Amino acid sequence: MEATTALQPPAQLDSLSVNTIRTLAMDAVQAANSGHPGTPMAMAPVAYTLWNDFLRFDPADPIWPNRDRFVLSMGHASTLLYSLLHLTGVKAVNAQYERTGQPSVTLDDIKSFRQLDSRCPGHPEYRWTSGVETTTGPLGQGIATSVGMAIASRWQAASFNRPGFDMFDYRVYALCGDGCMMEGISHEAASLAGHLKLSNLCWIYDNNKITIEGNTSWAFTEDVATRFIGYGWNVTRVGDANDLEMLKRAFQVAQKEADRPTLIIVDSHIAWGAPNKQDTHAAHGEPLGEEEIRLTKRNYGWPEDAKFLVPDEVRANFQGSIGVRGKGLRDEWFKKLGEYTKAYPELADHLVRMQKRELPDGWDKDIPKFDPDAKGLAGRDASAKVLNAIAKNVP
Repeated sequence: MEATTALQPPAQLDSLSVNTIRTLAMDAVQAANSGHPGTPMAMAPVAYTLWNDFLRFDPADPIWPNRDRFVLSMGHASTLLYSLLHLTGVKAVNAQYERTGQPSVTLDDIKSFRQLDSRCPGHPEYRWTSGVETTTGPLGQGIATSVGMAIASRWQAASFNRPGFDMFDYRVYALCGDGCMMEGISHEAASLAGHLKLSNLCWIYDNNKITIEGNTSWAFTEDVATRFIGYGWNVTRVGDANDLEMLKRAFQVAQKEADRPTLIIVDSHIAWGAPNKQDTHAAHGEPLGEEEIRLTKRNYGWPEDAKFLVPDEVRANFQGSIGVRGKGLRDEWFKKLGEYTKAYPELADHLVRMQKRELPDGWDKDIPKFDPDAKGLAGRDASAKVLNAIAKNVP
């Protein structure tokens, strides 16, 4: 449902945009009669601030090589991401990594959340929905993958950057929750990130103290901030997920950090605004119910009976922020790539091939052959010889 509203002052426009994300999430879960509405409602201001004010991402070209990466590690909160992909106007990319010009997520896709063949499955799936950087769902998986992405950014910078040509310097942001922090993989990934001093990595921890069973205090009482300080991370805190100014300061702190990854702990209220289900596990993994949704929309100052409402100002707001910023950064990067190609043609060829998932010519020319041998050769030794041969010809 589209709507035209009066011109909004900046603060009101922010609130309108945040509440659009919230109501889309509520309506989608209710229509599917399945899903997780509470976390998108709580984290909408956080995701909005990051995407609208900081993320270097061009919705018209979601595979631009030097874009920032956003990982929704709490994949069950997928309607948060789908709402952003829709509202920012992200365009689809096909299996050949070609832009089609079609929307990645339409409003009809959101209306068919969790239905067969929908572009909005229950958990985000890489290469099924353009703009999804990695498949998430198993808690902890997304934040672990984000460490790999941050390492990749550093490797690409070391491999391709040259004086006057910073071709790669993208950042990686991951949104995670209590469940992610409980998983063992989060400990290993965070430890490695701290060891490698991945200052281009930022995790945002949704500290809502609620799991699907109830309060986290039943099973999880550790001091997360102290744990991450021990890993060598920069740790900052935002005491209210609805405080956009404090969120902006936290992201600015993360961007200024030069030697450590950053953890932003955000204290939030699951299902914020729901009069009967806020701060309860009833809002975690099931629809709010029609009456609760009406009451919540009343609290937001939203038309109570409107479903899938997207005010025109909200689309214009995203287009005028991330849309304009992202296009400018993307166009500047490709202009630089043209100059880089003239100065470093071989490196530029490797860079472009890598983005297209193409191997360089002659990548397999030095692969050894193994004659029959009664004594035999350990598989690991044979594998090492093959990999080392390939490594000489693959950047």
